[in-house]
Amino acid sequence: MAVLEIKKYPDKVLSEKTTPVNEFDSELQKLIDDMIETMYAAPGIGLAANQVGVSKRVAVIDVNATDEKSSLFVLVNPEIVHKEGANDSEEGCLSIPGYTTVIKRADEVKVEGLDRHGRPIEIEGSGLLARALQHEIDHLDGVLLIDRIGRIKREFFKKRYAKEKILSGE
Repeated sequence: MAVLEIKKYPDKVLSEKTTPVNEFDSELQKLIDDMIETMYAAPGIGLAANQVGVSKRVAVIDVNATDEKSSLFVLVNPEIVHKEGANDSEEGCLSIPGYTTVIKRADEVKVEGLDRHGRPIEIEGSGLLARALQHEIDHLDGVLLIDRIGRIKREFFKKRYAKEKILSGE
């Protein structure tokens, strides 16, 4: 297993919709293992394949990453099939380090997809798990959290981000 480089905003791969997975081969298994290791090393509670530069519809989530009892989910070709309720909560993203903002998301979701071996799975989540599922599926659809904020707030973010990159010499 290996810790992969997490792509940062404004990398183009982050804004592109990912491709569905059709082959559950050793290459996919290695990608999933590397994504899990990368997520824990970051540390984060979720990671989408395009965040490590791979345009495949794969995500890993573990909202109890700091707990000894793992609640790791591997999702291949996930789709949200039901949403309920709404709440505003602060979110961050491994691809936009140091930035958090309040995002409105469904309180409860039901997601259908496949596990790492191609078997159908269904996950019902609420609270932090629901938020993580929506956040990672957004990534797979090429949507970043800054795409979910208002135009003025987004323009302010882009100006601040550009200024910080200049100051850091990137």
